[in-house]
Amino acid sequence: MALELKEITKKVGIHTYIKPTSLILEPGYFNVLLGETGSGKTSLIKLMAGLDPMASGQIIMNGKDISSMNTQKRNISLVHQFFINYPHMSVFDNIASPLRVAGMAKSEIEGRVEEAADILQLRSMLKRRPDQLSGGQQQRCALARAIAKESDAVFLDEPLANLDYKLREELREQLPELFAGRGAVVVYATSEPEEALLLGGKTALMDNGRVTQFGPTADVYRKPSNLASARVFSNPPINCANVEKKNGLITMGNMASWKVDAQTRSLEDGHYTIAIRPNHVMPKRSDQTNVILQGLVKITELSGSESSAHFEMENETWVSLAPGVHDFNIGIEHQFHMDSSNCFYFDENDQVVGD
Repeated sequence: MALELKEITKKVGIHTYIKPTSLILEPGYFNVLLGETGSGKTSLIKLMAGLDPMASGQIIMNGKDISSMNTQKRNISLVHQFFINYPHMSVFDNIASPLRVAGMAKSEIEGRVEEAADILQLRSMLKRRPDQLSGGQQQRCALARAIAKESDAVFLDEPLANLDYKLREELREQLPELFAGRGAVVVYATSEPEEALLLGGKTALMDNGRVTQFGPTADVYRKPSNLASARVFSNPPINCANVEKKNGLITMGNMASWKVDAQTRSLEDGHYTIAIRPNHVMPKRSDQTNVILQGLVKITELSGSESSAHFEMENETWVSLAPGVHDFNIGIEHQFHMDSSNCFYFDENDQVVGD
């Protein structure tokens, strides 16, 4: 069983919100849609769920064209970032609602609801109403409804976004287990690269209404095929700069230069864009081959066990992200150390080059 998108598009008036998109989404793991707010994740989910009309293309589920089928007949579940439960119903009735609509027998409804409630640790709350639940419990109720329905496809549209940190971490760890072995195609939308990495599976990177890259999550992270993909899969934002390769050297304006290595030896002399993640730009030298950068510190942040610094070099603003606590003085120049072996190189068409 798979969910296949064939050149589907979404248009409103003269505006195109989803450019021609083709994907094969399979069960057995999470299919993650990763992109910033406004990149098209929710629009794509609405097309797959039948909530919005397509301008063109086909959607195939289990070998059947469901492009013109209404949402109710698609046997899908959708969980939003907002806690969507019926306020006048008990938790039991909320979980049971799609099963009753489907005309299922009372005994089977009870069995499915109780099983889902046990998985989501809601058994003791089945008689409560949503306003008697915490935010995390309400979202568990919505997830239990999706599990009980045993849908062919489950769409999770940033389901943890409105939960506090502790609940997010807890549910994020549980989600792959909740849907394991159920045979459903699971599509999970998020704007957080770390969440995509934790969920594993496959990831489709989205930017401005198009999928820039799709594949096993770890591969997409390690080997972005284009500059847009590298930018999507980085938080804090990936550092970029224009460079020139000439006579065995890579030169980044007046900011730095370094010798070519195994990665760049095969590149023709010319101009390129480099991109390097902030965790490879450190406030202290980690290796003798590090490239030294000098930058004016503009912003500093301490988050948990990591320190970040935004610094300015000529017309470029870069970010350093390092484990531990580091002292930076805003408005003062600081030396940073770049591991150039972790740079990605892109040509004039923003496609990755080099080994």
